[in-house]
Amino acid sequence: MKPVVLQQPSRILFGDGTVTQVPDELTTRGWRRVFVVTGRRIAAANESTFAAWRQAGLEVVLFAEVDREPEIELFETVLTAARGCSPDVIVGFGGGSAIDVAKLVAALLDGAQAVREVFGIGLLKGRARPLVCIATTAGTGADVSPNAILLDEQEKLKKGVVSPFLVPDIAVCDPELTHSVPPAVTAATGIDALVHCMEAYANKFAHPVVDVWALEGIRRIGRSIVTAVRQGDNREARADVMLGALCGGLCLGPVNTAAVHALSYPLGGSYRVAHGVGNSLLMPHVFRFNLSAMPHRYADIAVALGCPRGADDLATAEAGLVRLVELSRECGIPQRLDEVGVPAADIPALAAAAMKVTRLLKNNPRELTAADAEAIYRAAT
Repeated sequence: MKPVVLQQPSRILFGDGTVTQVPDELTTRGWRRVFVVTGRRIAAANESTFAAWRQAGLEVVLFAEVDREPEIELFETVLTAARGCSPDVIVGFGGGSAIDVAKLVAALLDGAQAVREVFGIGLLKGRARPLVCIATTAGTGADVSPNAILLDEQEKLKKGVVSPFLVPDIAVCDPELTHSVPPAVTAATGIDALVHCMEAYANKFAHPVVDVWALEGIRRIGRSIVTAVRQGDNREARADVMLGALCGGLCLGPVNTAAVHALSYPLGGSYRVAHGVGNSLLMPHVFRFNLSAMPHRYADIAVALGCPRGADDLATAEAGLVRLVELSRECGIPQRLDEVGVPAADIPALAAAAMKVTRLLKNNPRELTAADAEAIYRAAT
């Protein structure tokens, strides 16, 4: 059995209503001045939550401008604001964008390193402030992972920082916070979480400990994502998808994702395609490319999605690919790249950009060339 390193928050709160426990969690640690990174819609929807925090004795400073997948420039603006209030703790409250910014603010608040110095794996030297991450979408897994992603505007490419210092001290996963998330966001983030689990399971560096999380995440998201999209107030479905997203997030540190994510990054960088939508568009085509390398693993994924075992692993896996497309359609996600404004003429440039994401491509079950990437993009067009 290969060695594995498990990187997790020291404290994870999961379940309906757990966000109400945050004041006690913070004050018992002596953290009272709180800098919250969030978005406008999330801040408005959770005004009563922040009011309760203030009543409990916390001094809450909101930066509610992270309403899109963040660029380096936006991150620098948030960092400057945080430095101006000398917080005891940084809180990321929202989806992956707000949480990723919060993680990097907590790490880089002291100015010892600049953000462009830490893109990559293991380049961060420490974290300047304690960090709490509270997920309001069920998808990115950023609330429990050692990863943070920003868009480099100059290169039009998403870049990652991977470090154990980005794992928060406390993660809060309260499914009630997801009830007001719009259907399109529920669909995109839920599929993103599903891809986390699937790419961690069908991965060169797959590990038995991580397999448990991956398969459980696939089972829960696969059976509940459509209901969560169509019935936003369905408690059971929302809890299922959030628990699946938590499982996917726990997979990111020890194993991480692969070619679906690598090829999705340029779609977000160049066309601002929502990350989960990009993953959904690419996943059946990448998995079909990978199928010959790990048919037994893709068969297991199919079974976890609810498909019966077929005549052999390949037949079972093929049924799983069909099911993935069905799930995406049932969630109302676009099915072709041209539906999200990506022209076929740009495919060579997209493939060239994707090939730079070597930290993820190295995990893919089958080696992927630029020509292979172009073929996958064309299949998705």
